[in-house]
Amino acid sequence: MNGRTGIAARIALAALVVAGIAVAVVAVGVLRVGGESFEALMMAAGDSAEHARAMFDESVTVVFGIALAVAGVVALVLAAIFGRMLARPIQHVAGAAKRISAGDLTARVPEEGPAEVRGLAAAYNTMADRLEEQEMMRREFVVNASHELRTPLTNLQGYLEALRDGVLPPDPATFDSLREEVDRLGRLAASLDVLAGAEGERPRPGAVDVGAVVRGAADLVGPALARRSVALTVAAGDGLVVEARPDELAQVMANLLQNAVRYTPAGGSVRVEAARTPEGILVRVANTGAPIPSDDLPRVWERFYRVEKSRDRERGGAGIGLAIVKRLVEDAGGRVGAASDDAWTTFWFRLPAPG
Repeated sequence: MNGRTGIAARIALAALVVAGIAVAVVAVGVLRVGGESFEALMMAAGDSAEHARAMFDESVTVVFGIALAVAGVVALVLAAIFGRMLARPIQHVAGAAKRISAGDLTARVPEEGPAEVRGLAAAYNTMADRLEEQEMMRREFVVNASHELRTPLTNLQGYLEALRDGVLPPDPATFDSLREEVDRLGRLAASLDVLAGAEGERPRPGAVDVGAVVRGAADLVGPALARRSVALTVAAGDGLVVEARPDELAQVMANLLQNAVRYTPAGGSVRVEAARTPEGILVRVANTGAPIPSDDLPRVWERFYRVEKSRDRERGGAGIGLAIVKRLVEDAGGRVGAASDDAWTTFWFRLPAPG
């Protein structure tokens, strides 16, 4: 007995049981109580008890038996029909779930049947959409992570082979280059730890002056912007206190400003602002340059996502800076966002201020 037939049969059996109980109650009322009343009336009219009982059995009892048989057949047919109507969409969901468990993430089911079953099918389809989306992200993550790891590893291999063959001398400059590639791998590994949610030995959150963090981060990127004649404007007052981990907030600002340094053309502008709003402390980092297409804007927070893959790799980004920003800000109870037009591209985050 398969799942569809099983549930239909169970529904039919349950309907028959209910109908049987109802008929038993009616039978007691009609055949016993009704028979006794009929018999008493006939005896009051001068008829005998035996004749009255015979008349009742020939008329009411026979008709009741026929009606009972017809009702049983109708109840069984209707129960089977409704059982199959209910079982069919459930069977579709079960079959699609088996396909997904076998690796077919494209399996979807029609949303049909009663409201509750339609809701089940809709929830299943939503789950399948999320699973397919997560699988696509996982594959993209693996491809991009492999690329990011391959580049420094290839460089290290080239340096080591050159040292082995005597092409490069074992001087401090060569070892500095090797150390840079090792540091690059270390930074990538640390970033992946953050994205994976590795806790490690994270300090407890404490009171942090956002204005001081913003100004300190801007001071660090100031020389790099000045070398390319990029104007830097900072507006961050004192007293903008939040509950956060200082090092992580500094990393958030560093990632946002490094992103601005990377994508602001020579002679452009970078603007950094921190202010108090009714919803909390709001920080904006805006830069001039090519706008981000509207289709790409919602995805810039995804790990390894790049608006223009080849151009971004040439600029040296690993494609995970903004993903780390999102993770750290949300861990602190905040939100992130982005906007872009022909004039400015702005990334912002908001953290709740202590009450």
